[in-house]
Amino acid sequence: MRAAASAPCPGGFFSPAVGPATYHGATMWDPNLSPATAALLADALLALHTGIVVFVVGLLPLVLLGGALGWRWVRHAGLRIGHLGLMVFIAAQAWLGQLCPLTVWEQALRRAAGQSSYRESFIDHWLSRLLYWDAPWWVFVAAYTAFTVIVALAWWWVRPTQRT
Repeated sequence: MRAAASAPCPGGFFSPAVGPATYHGATMWDPNLSPATAALLADALLALHTGIVVFVVGLLPLVLLGGALGWRWVRHAGLRIGHLGLMVFIAAQAWLGQLCPLTVWEQALRRAAGQSSYRESFIDHWLSRLLYWDAPWWVFVAAYTAFTVIVALAWWWVRPTQRT
């Protein structure tokens, strides 16, 4: 199965729609979107998704290193709450077998753009190779769960500062 690093398995609450992405029947964008605009939006979503992955994965080693080196910014409570919250959301999606909403919307936009898996933009070509891997569903569940536990443990190893 080809799955996103942040979205393990198809189906569930955010099933890919045919045409515009929908959420409880509400269209997420204009169904008359031009193919060029849909492709541009799909590339933008892929870039955003990659940025989120870089933040989630990259912040943990920075927090651990920064804690050891005395960097104050790694103890910022809002940053750490956001980081842990994202990981809990990602792990919960994996356990529930749901795709990330960003993945669903990107795929629907690519369909609206008339793009196939053989024709892709430069951004799609390179960024998708960072995000999407072939692996069984359980590998993603285990990896996301383990990473979430490590992020939670980092909360105690490098305690965020409390504002007074």
